[in-house]
Amino acid sequence: MKIESWCDTRIHGFLLAALLFLPASLLAEPITLRHAVELAVKHANGTAIAADDEQHASAVYRELHNSYIPQVTIGAGLGWSYGFPLSLEGAAPSLFNINAQSALLHPELRPFIHAAETESVAASFRSKDQRNQIIQETVLSYAELEKWEQRLARLREAEPEAQKMQAAIADRVKEGIDSELDGTRARLSEARLRLRIAEAQGAADVLRERLSKLTGLPAAGIQTETESIPALPAVAQDEDAPVKAADSSPAVQSAVEHARAQFLVAQGQHRSLLPTVDFAAQYALLSTINNYQNYFVHGSFQSNNATVGVAIRFPFFNAAQRSRAEEADAEARKAKSQANAARNQVSEETLRLQRSVTQLRAAHDVAELEYEIARQSVEAVQTRMNSGTANLHDLDNALTQASERFIALQDVTFELERSQVSLLRATGDLENWALGRK
Repeated sequence: MKIESWCDTRIHGFLLAALLFLPASLLAEPITLRHAVELAVKHANGTAIAADDEQHASAVYRELHNSYIPQVTIGAGLGWSYGFPLSLEGAAPSLFNINAQSALLHPELRPFIHAAETESVAASFRSKDQRNQIIQETVLSYAELEKWEQRLARLREAEPEAQKMQAAIADRVKEGIDSELDGTRARLSEARLRLRIAEAQGAADVLRERLSKLTGLPAAGIQTETESIPALPAVAQDEDAPVKAADSSPAVQSAVEHARAQFLVAQGQHRSLLPTVDFAAQYALLSTINNYQNYFVHGSFQSNNATVGVAIRFPFFNAAQRSRAEEADAEARKAKSQANAARNQVSEETLRLQRSVTQLRAAHDVAELEYEIARQSVEAVQTRMNSGTANLHDLDNALTQASERFIALQDVTFELERSQVSLLRATGDLENWALGRK
């Protein structure tokens, strides 16, 4: 019984150690593309930055809009007076005072408020564009990781056969059947395979780390699920697509709203040269310790004092403000040009992506046929080996060619997916596609 108990304990220990030292990829659970996108939209740093920018723009609007609400200040101006009581920071010395002031008639304030409101709208469009950027980055990182995971699995399946091939050719070299050059070529094939494995493993690790930063998940626990990637829709070569993409682009809409805000700012800077009227009110509790009673007719001094009225200002000469208005005019013209440039860029990029998808689809068909030919060549060489008309070198060359064609097919497939995803973002359909919405 003791021996059996000891054996059970050792077995359990070995199993636990085996689980601890398993590769992280074997312990990881697959995560769907949709779940990765949902997590990225919530956790990515870009989302928080865009949200803070939007809140800042909204706060600026509220700050300007609240200028019409009186600002009330409560305080005191305590001090000792010798002779006539002079002012402390522009106010008479007092035991207690209340001051209230607000804008009543400011011609420049209304354009500034509208400008801040427009900037808030522009910030919301920038937030939407940032959201699309995060979704695109997540989708492409996920698709690329899926590509490298498939390649790594295929290369690791081929590794034992490559080692057997190299060992068999090494034996033939020892027996004098093959030359040293043949042995070197066999070692080169195996070395290339190891290089491909290291390349795939490194790329997969980097992409897992990138997805970890986007989603908040631990990098070691990220594993793709091929079936979760929805089929990309067929791209119609619509001649109006570039114009439609430019009209619906959040980046273009943000630039247009920013240009409109700059125009309103320039309008407000010009109106700052017009007269203004402010509401003002003040109450002060004065004290005899400041000698007020010595400078009033006997019995006319009173402690409670108040003033309510308006402050009217007529700007007579303000060269600095005129310069600020001219500066704002230049900024408005610049923003308008930038909005036009953004529209042209989106339109041109959409057209380029349309043509790129067409070209890459044709390249994909070519790569697929080349891989099919290479795969059939491997089968043909194996048949010839069975009949004695081919040798290990022929099989090694055929396998190497098939591996290269498979890698080329994977690369062109991913480039096609990249262009299609970018085109979906340009047309505004990316989020619905990534989240499975119709």
